[in-house]
Amino acid sequence: MSDRKSLPLSIAALGVVYGDIGTSPIYALRECFYGEHSIASTAANVLGVLSLITWALILVVTIKYLAIVLRADNKGEGGTIALVALLNPWRARRGSQRYVLMLLGLFGASLMYGDGAITPAISVLSAVEGLNVATPAFHPFVVPITLVIIIGIFLMQSRGTAGIGALFGPGMTLWFLVLGALGLHGVLSNPTVLAAMNPVHGIAFFLRNGFAGFIVLSSVFLCVTGAEALYADMGHFGPSPIRRAWLVLVLPALMLNYYGQGALILTGAPDIHNPFYQLAPDWMTYPLVGLTTFATIIASQAMITGAFSLTSQLVQLNQLPRMEIIQTSSDEQGQIYIPAVNWLLMLACISLVLAFRSSSALAAAYGIAVSSTMVVTTILTVFVARRYDWRASVTYPVAAVFLIIDLGFFSANLFKISDGGWVPVLMAIGIFTLMTTWSRGRKLFQSRISGSEESTQELARRVRDDPPHKIPGTGVYLTGGDHAPAYLLRHLERNRVLNERIVLLTVQTIDEPRVPAVERLRGWGVAPGIYRLVIRYGFMQTPNVPVALRFSEQLGLDIDIENLTYFLGRATLIPSDDLPGMALWRDHLFAFMAHNAIRATDFYGLPPEDVVELGFHVEI
Repeated sequence: MSDRKSLPLSIAALGVVYGDIGTSPIYALRECFYGEHSIASTAANVLGVLSLITWALILVVTIKYLAIVLRADNKGEGGTIALVALLNPWRARRGSQRYVLMLLGLFGASLMYGDGAITPAISVLSAVEGLNVATPAFHPFVVPITLVIIIGIFLMQSRGTAGIGALFGPGMTLWFLVLGALGLHGVLSNPTVLAAMNPVHGIAFFLRNGFAGFIVLSSVFLCVTGAEALYADMGHFGPSPIRRAWLVLVLPALMLNYYGQGALILTGAPDIHNPFYQLAPDWMTYPLVGLTTFATIIASQAMITGAFSLTSQLVQLNQLPRMEIIQTSSDEQGQIYIPAVNWLLMLACISLVLAFRSSSALAAAYGIAVSSTMVVTTILTVFVARRYDWRASVTYPVAAVFLIIDLGFFSANLFKISDGGWVPVLMAIGIFTLMTTWSRGRKLFQSRISGSEESTQELARRVRDDPPHKIPGTGVYLTGGDHAPAYLLRHLERNRVLNERIVLLTVQTIDEPRVPAVERLRGWGVAPGIYRLVIRYGFMQTPNVPVALRFSEQLGLDIDIENLTYFLGRATLIPSDDLPGMALWRDHLFAFMAHNAIRATDFYGLPPEDVVELGFHVEI
């Protein structure tokens, strides 16, 4: 990639990829020395903590994610679901290794929703708390101002981010430049702080503080929260611009700012309580609050859109029920809006701010979700490496090193479960339960109706031996496989009428991000007037059946696309305790999700005036 093309992508990556990790200096070092589980701000401890932050940024972000994990891409896409899809586990036998890995990956994805709720809450709250540095008179207004900003962020989601998104890259560029400038000013006032680059200070910190030092590791971990976004957003920019933005601007700016804050703490001034804001001169407090708030809005926006993208992938892979997915840009396919996810995240953020009321209290709930996801990413990367024949002599030792680091951060964060860490864990368990119930319920539903289905050859034989009354046009029947669906057979038996042409249509989501339009449609004739079509989409794409059917003429199929009637089966689910499968409460949960899923008409982009729904009952 040429420098001319790479530079704009690197700047854009600053606004999407690095928003979360870029706002960590607001609270990470503060929590180590002034948080609930803080340690004394002695010179040795300051150098020790800074050393741990330095090597966390180098080992976890620079080496693990940028140098290694970004190589485990799925056709250019990254993220937990893309990583799971590389293992092709969706049809794995229950209890098999691939099935267990799928569950692990889905739980890691569930944890990302907790991260998506906490990031806006802690980021915006920590930014607004800067007003307290200017004057304590603002203290009663911090929470209300935070809530107004958070509500505003979620209200603007339905309009898309095309307009304001253009400001994200330049805005974060300014943010990192300010971070670096403030940090450099602090370092120049006390250059001895640079000794923290020596990892010996980090090792000595643990030896000196023991268990208390281990607990502080959970606060140190806050400096790398957001590293998962490097991998999840790889498909938007490619690995090179992401790496370049990190090495050229983000990492130097973060390091300078942390070291500048450390130099300020080393002064031993008794009034130091928020080193990020106090690093700036007094005249700069209000402008810095404004810039910080804008940066946290960008960080929040990145996490929210990430939740939209994750949900869309899970829906396409049948791990969540169909939801309304709105395309907010005619140019960029990845810019989507999911109302249900948006409002649930907004309620979660508001509840977190009202419950914890300070960024320090929220910090305890923050690390557990991200540290758990990092452990999952490391484990899945090892199995992907095995599948793609990465050298075992290198893969296993490197993976062991990073797994030890990840488990160290995870273990330290476990001690904060009672302080609020249970919140993202509880959210993840709830979402994981929804996903596994939906996936299991769909398989049970398919098994219940499979006995009422016929193969396409049997349908052709039935129509040939006992011809029904034919009406003009083409009838499109959605089916889950190479068979005639039960609702079609019931319609044929009761009404004795079919269209002149019948299309048995299956919409498939494959384990790749995208399928080119020219490769999307496959079709063949089963019998005179009966056709079999398969439309394939990647897990990053939104289905649109009418558009895909326009390519049927190129396949040489005699389908009148101007006179189509879409027939859909609409099942009424009846939970029953007499049938094997799931617990009765899960049967009821599956039925509830199925009832509230958006109609296939909307999900597949079918024109409502051309749709006929045929209802039937199924016990589950």
